Amino acid sequence: MNFEIFLQLYGYLALMVIMVISLYGIVRGASLIKKLIALTIFGDTANALIIFLGFKFGEIYPPVLPTLKPTLEDIAWFVSTAVDPVPQCLVITAVVINMAITMFLAFLVIQIYRLYGTTMVKKIAKLKG
Repeated sequence: MNFEIFLQLYGYLALMVIMVISLYGIVRGASLIKKLIALTIFGDTANALIIFLGFKFGEIYPPVLPTLKPTLEDIAWFVSTAVDPVPQCLVITAVVINMAITMFLAFLVIQIYRLYGTTMVKKIAKLKG
């Protein structure tokens, strides 16, 4: 088995395990703060997975054609070696959105703590009003 394929499979497996653990933390977390931390880890892991999907092993070149008038061979070489920049651009946008959502949810957790005096989900569910 090729080492690069093993490394790629190991990376996918590690990211999937982290995503499953963070989903478990979101669903089964007793505190809203723990749920917020698990949600942040899930978002960051999803961003890492997107970057990992756009990565190419081997010789990597920037997404720039080396000549002004490329031939078919130049275009074929370019497609086989250049890294796709679209996943990286999407992740930059997702990081900003993830940060804004995290700040909003942190604000909500602070307000819930001010109103109810706890961040435990079961205690908040039992309270009226």
